[in-house]
Amino acid sequence: MLDWDNLRVFLELTRSQGLVDAAKKLGIDHSTVSRRIKRFEEQVGSQLFDRNNHGYSLTADGYRLVEYAEKIESTVYAASEELGGHNRLLSGQVRLGATEGFGTFVLAPHIAHFCARNPHISVDMLPMPRFVNLSKREADISVTIERPVSGNYVVTKLADYALKLYATPAYLANHSAIGKVADLERHNFIGYIDDLVFSEELRYKENIAPEAFRAFRSTSVIAQYTAARSGQALAILPCFLAQQSDELVPVLPNEVEIMRSFWLVAASEQRHVARVSALWSYLRDCMEPNKEFLMGKSRQMTWIK
Repeated sequence: MLDWDNLRVFLELTRSQGLVDAAKKLGIDHSTVSRRIKRFEEQVGSQLFDRNNHGYSLTADGYRLVEYAEKIESTVYAASEELGGHNRLLSGQVRLGATEGFGTFVLAPHIAHFCARNPHISVDMLPMPRFVNLSKREADISVTIERPVSGNYVVTKLADYALKLYATPAYLANHSAIGKVADLERHNFIGYIDDLVFSEELRYKENIAPEAFRAFRSTSVIAQYTAARSGQALAILPCFLAQQSDELVPVLPNEVEIMRSFWLVAASEQRHVARVSALWSYLRDCMEPNKEFLMGKSRQMTWIK
């Protein structure tokens, strides 16, 4: 029989990929983590990690064990919540992962309202330029631009949103005129770094001006937004982000409009925990009256009472 304590140490090391970080999160000494993993490998009868100068990396057997270990972890967590009555209480901590721009400019102010209405719930928000990994318990709920195609998740569409091409009036006045989409090839763009883009949903420029030069590239949409405000290049930005600034105006708004969606995702065993359910419902309620804002048809966010 596999010992749950050893499985817990194993999972933490797979997520931290280093003894020191894993030890800190587990609250034990790093040498203890090393000994526990060595004994665990002896118990399992297989090498689970390759040790090298960069830390610990999973072997093929280690990867196979992760799937089973995460299922056991989820079951233990759900049982603890249920038997302790915590899943029925509107208190405790909820961690929310979100895309960087949406999390920072749209969700953050709404979450502040949620916390004021629910003083016994604390929310940790992770606005990141990448996907948040729910299976590794990086978050309880995630807002993502792709609908998960596998995994034991509850998923619902949160909202649609629009992106448009933006520039400053000064840029448009000082560069060659833009009267049609073909004219865009002569202009510099701001965009994502091709080999670091975390979703195919973010590859906008290829369908609009594939030959145009990208003068500035970043993994951060907020960095792109800030660069666009300097007036040196064009940028494709979410309307909810670009319309925060009076310095940016849409370019060819009737010809260049891109539609995308946000999805709300939670692990099945987490979805019905009361505090998670409360935040889930609140996020859906918040986005419903903000459809016009997310589509770039209104510059004002609406707050629910």
